[in-house]
Amino acid sequence: MHIRRLAAEERLTTSFPLQAYAFETSPMAAARTDEFRAYLPYNAGNTTLVVEEDDVTTAAASAIPMRQNLRGAVLPMAGVAGVATHPLARRRGHVRTLMHQLLDGMRDEGHQLTALHPFRASFYERFGYVGLPRRRTAVFAPADLAPLLRAELPDELVWERIGAGYPRWRAYTDRCLRERHGFAVFPDFRAVGLRDRDDRWLVSVVRAGETVGAVTYRIDDHAGTLIADDLLFDDPYARASLLQFFARHVDQVARVSVHLPADELPELWLTDLDVHVEARVARPDPTAPMARLLSLDALAEQPVGVGRVLVELVGDRWLAGRHLLDGATGKLAVLPAETAAEGSVPAARLTAAGLSALAYGVLDPAEVAVRGLGEVPVDAAVELRRLFPRELPYLFADF
Repeated sequence: MHIRRLAAEERLTTSFPLQAYAFETSPMAAARTDEFRAYLPYNAGNTTLVVEEDDVTTAAASAIPMRQNLRGAVLPMAGVAGVATHPLARRRGHVRTLMHQLLDGMRDEGHQLTALHPFRASFYERFGYVGLPRRRTAVFAPADLAPLLRAELPDELVWERIGAGYPRWRAYTDRCLRERHGFAVFPDFRAVGLRDRDDRWLVSVVRAGETVGAVTYRIDDHAGTLIADDLLFDDPYARASLLQFFARHVDQVARVSVHLPADELPELWLTDLDVHVEARVARPDPTAPMARLLSLDALAEQPVGVGRVLVELVGDRWLAGRHLLDGATGKLAVLPAETAAEGSVPAARLTAAGLSALAYGVLDPAEVAVRGLGEVPVDAAVELRRLFPRELPYLFADF
């Protein structure tokens, strides 16, 4: 078995066909190779590793150099994608070997976080990943939004093809990245694919010259569905402006489908709104995203509550040892365990998934213990809640 990093052009005959077999209709049509060739520029900065046996590619995995907001800090994040194994080489440890080497390299390059969409969550939990909320899909009739047409809102709308409006869209999502926990965006080389495909409309909400909301969408057919991507907005006024825009399609489409973060409650948008909200998770698809810390540096200087706890990190390749997490100043300090006198500070024993769950805000310390992701005594749980209050992350980027 030999592992190597691919050059860009090699993906056409190695990793892309393997990924197509794993995640697409198979056998692959000959024309698909031409489509792969068109994708190459949008994968230019990825790190792709493959396993080769007797000159045959038997497994592949890629990492996309992204950025993600963790409790207010924007950090380098490795988005893992395209993990696939040849059907005759499965269950032989190839993915485990690739993941170790891929994440070793991304961590060495300064990526402090990593996220992915798993084929099976329990498999990646063993690599220290923990589940994040899956975005919701809301479906409703535009006629039910009619009351919003009478609302006087402080915003103006800009409507354009995404190819023309891409700079506005990119600038706004970059601002969302700085302001929203868990939010992640693609690097420029990948993100411009949305502009180049130009297969979406973009409607932006502008207030005092600043974009305060936006959504991309397409319409599948007359009397069909307006299929919106993620609904992004700063406040209820901006959200209402976007919904008011959807309401204007009452004589064009039968329904609107839109993606929402887990903390959005469309059943409360309007009285008598008939809405179906769904977040389905299944194996092998659709799955909820997962993420983890790759380095304790991701926690340093994070704004936290006043708490103090010793954590022993166990069973992980990248996070290990005993550390004092101290939030006395309102910013987290990660200190050597010897800084605290023995027995003077509550202590917890955590896996990488357990610590990642707390850092991302998706589990309470008691849930970490119940899930078998650590041993958290009651006194340590109190301190960990102060340091890492619950906060729902919104990944946004889909990869």
